[in-house]
This record gives sequence, structure tokens and C-alpha cells, in this order.
Amino acid sequence: MIIFFQQFLNALALGGAYSLVALGLTLVYGVMKIPNFAHGGLYMVGAYVTWALLTNLGVPYFLALGLSAVTLGLLAMLLERVVFYPLRAAPHIHPMIAAIGVLFFLEAVIAHPQVFGADFKILPSPVTGMLSFGGISLTGQRVLIILASLVVMLALFYFLKRTTTGATIEAMAQNREGARLVGINVSRVASLTFFISGALAAIAASLYAPTSLVSPNMGEVMNLKVFAIIVLGGMGSVPGAIVGAFLLAFAETFGGVFVGANFADVVGFAVLVLVLAIRPQGLFRRTA
Repeated sequence: MIIFFQQFLNALALGGAYSLVALGLTLVYGVMKIPNFAHGGLYMVGAYVTWALLTNLGVPYFLALGLSAVTLGLLAMLLERVVFYPLRAAPHIHPMIAAIGVLFFLEAVIAHPQVFGADFKILPSPVTGMLSFGGISLTGQRVLIILASLVVMLALFYFLKRTTTGATIEAMAQNREGARLVGINVSRVASLTFFISGALAAIAASLYAPTSLVSPNMGEVMNLKVFAIIVLGGMGSVPGAIVGAFLLAFAETFGGVFVGANFADVVGFAVLVLVLAIRPQGLFRRTA
């Protein structure tokens, strides 16, 4: 039973990080109908920006997290203006290919010897020590991930459901042309959505990277997982992204314990295939 609760808490931390990344990707797909394959690259760059602020400039962790979120939000807005906006009338395959190109470009820039290089980096954790109770131990960083991701998700939910700006994002997700006809500035909303997407990716990277290593190709792995999550939850569904993230996290965590760490990812994707075989449209209908 102790092992169960130990892995349950580990899965909560992992699911929290997955949720933040998947939510950003879900919002972009809901508003723009673009599967942004560059999203994993934003996650990776966010981790490096936080690392540079912490280790090179000595910025306090939470300030570094905030600066990284703003920086990646602005970078995502730039990508929307420079890459995706000119392709808004092009066939869907064009922005998909462009997004993959952006992902590889970001990886190449980060891995350049004059930038960060291809070596692994270690992002220092702001929370040291362990939290132990009833024979269960949890690192301070994982506690921070659980709490911070919950706060961010609640703030995002409030923003989407209780503010006028959030309502415009939901309106565009439901009917882009209808939103335009009632006077919503769709270009502005698209830029804002990309900003939120980039900021969420950076926050997730800043929270989760101290529990792993930072590398130029970490975005590719996250890309695969978050796309599996949003397909599992239902393309464009905010609740689906959250449920899908935690479902994948629990499958990976418990799969790693009972099947073997080398097969943890296999178990996660096996769950994806099983759910989609039963419910091809995903767990939820699109709501945003």
C-alpha cells in the first residue's frame, strides 16, 4: 500500500507537468486548428532560459520562472506572427511542416556550441529536502510541481470562464468566423492564445526540469506525449487535456513499477491505443 501511495504522488507531479504543456497545445489547436509541433521546442527553450537565469545571472527561482514564462510567451507570439499567420489560408499540411521546421530550428540553435551546447544541464531545485509521512517520501520539488500546477490550472480556468478576454478565446474555439462577425479581433486573440501557450510550456519546464535533465532534444519527447494526451482527451478539449495528462502520467508511473522502467512509455501509449479503440473521438468533446 505504501508503494501505491508513493507512486500515486509521483504520478500527480508528473501529471501536473504534462497538464500545463498539454493545455497550451490544446488552446492553440482549439483556436487556430493548428497542431503546433513546435510546442515541444518552446518547452525545451523554456527550460534553458530558466537554467540560464538561475546559473548565469543568479536570478531567484520564482522570478526566473516568471521571466521565462514571459519570454517564451513572447517567442510564441512571434512564431504565430512570422510563421503561422502567413499560412492561415494554406492547406493544413503547410503549418504542420512549418511547425516541425521551427522545432528543429530551435533545437539546432540551442545545441550550437556558442549558445548552450549539446551537453546535458542540471536545473537546480529551489526546494531541498524530503517530505515524509507514513513511510511515504516525496521530494520538495515534486510537492512544488503538484501545488504550482494546480494553482496555474485554476487560474487558467478562471481566466477562460470568468473574464471577457477568456470568453473571446472560447468563442473563437467554438466558431472562428462567427467570432469575427460579432467584432472579435481574431488576430489579437490568436496572438494572446500563443502567448498563453508559450508561457504554460515554460512554467511546466521550469517546474519539472529540476527532477530530470535539460537537453536540446527534450522537446521531442514531450511533443509525443502531449499530442498523445490531447488526442486521448479529445482534440481541443481543456478538461480532456487535464484528464488525458493524468491518465498518461498514472499509466507511465505504475507501468514503470509493475512492468519495468524501460516499458513505462510503452504502457502509457498502450493505454492511449486502448482508449481510442473504444472511444475514437477521445474522452471529451471539444469545449475550448
